[in-house]
Amino acid sequence: MISNISEKVLYIGVDDHDIDLFESQYVVPNGVSYNSYVIMDEKIAIMDTADARASEQWMANLKEALNGKTPDYLVVHHMEPDHSANIKAVADLYPTMQIVGNAKTFPMMNQFFGEDFSDRRVVVKEGDTLELGTHTLTFVMAPMVHWPEVMVSYESAEKILFSADGFGKFGALDADEDWACEARRYYFNIVGKYGAQVQGLLKKAAALDIQTICPLHGPILTENLGYYIGLYDTWSSYKPENEGILVACASIHGNTRKAALKLVELLEAQGEKVAFSDLTRDDMAEAIEDAFRYDRLVIACCTYDGGLFPAGESFLAHLKAKAYQSRTVGLIENGSWAPMAAKLMKAQLEGMKNITVLEPVVTLKGALNDASAAQMSELAAALTTKA
Repeated sequence: MISNISEKVLYIGVDDHDIDLFESQYVVPNGVSYNSYVIMDEKIAIMDTADARASEQWMANLKEALNGKTPDYLVVHHMEPDHSANIKAVADLYPTMQIVGNAKTFPMMNQFFGEDFSDRRVVVKEGDTLELGTHTLTFVMAPMVHWPEVMVSYESAEKILFSADGFGKFGALDADEDWACEARRYYFNIVGKYGAQVQGLLKKAAALDIQTICPLHGPILTENLGYYIGLYDTWSSYKPENEGILVACASIHGNTRKAALKLVELLEAQGEKVAFSDLTRDDMAEAIEDAFRYDRLVIACCTYDGGLFPAGESFLAHLKAKAYQSRTVGLIENGSWAPMAAKLMKAQLEGMKNITVLEPVVTLKGALNDASAAQMSELAAALTTKA
């Protein structure tokens, strides 16, 4: 669809309602948007392309927006294929159009398309500008947010930040859903490892007078920008967004799940906000989101072939990959004859930064009994004791 962000800045992105898994791993029940923009000035700039799934519609939107005119520039903020898949097609269609990127952008183009457009590229660096007429783009490098070639651009006349994957979210633009929920799940599962780099970008952005944020996924943000920037600051600082406890459970036959739900009951009775995730059935990305959202975590996992039950092992691997840190964690283990889960979970958590593992560990040998129930009450007390 085409819509006007302003008289001269047009949205030409595409909603994808048919996709089942974003990046082949994240469920997107409300689809996803591939955002792209055109600045119509004395010189015309296309701001990124779209995923191959959306090529036909994106190209139709572009041609409609151009209305017979020839673009002067294609600005490439990010080379991930969901934004770059149509670079070669649009470059072939408009052979006089120059392609704008940084020193790390063009080697990736060669990797994806077999050419680096050496005869028509404009290589920019931090602080460089591109004059379009009444509109001027200033380029800000944002390496590892979340690829090494990422940059953003600031248009000073209309005070627009073209933020690449920053401030993006899952969900098509017509999805009727809360921004923060799907933006949080998107952030921690895709950008989450790179908090330090996001902090660096936020510091640069603080020097700019931003009135509109145009991300590569999700809605254009025009109001209450402090709310969105504040959440990004919290998330990228690895600070808890809310007080609360995620109880994440990987149960084989149900006894570990029953014990985990008993803990949920105890915690809620003490007035705690508690989220529960069945790691064998629920969305792993949402479990990761909640682990970062709240200040405390409990992992309940079975011993399996002398190791960790795969769902629990996968959860811990995801946490480590996304730089989980600065949280308090309680453990519940189950093992019918040789419980090993707690030892193995502790070993995984030791590789993460500023993790406090509470005592006692609740140990089950099958079903919850009087002894393990007593441990459960002690763990509940430890989880609710304020430092």
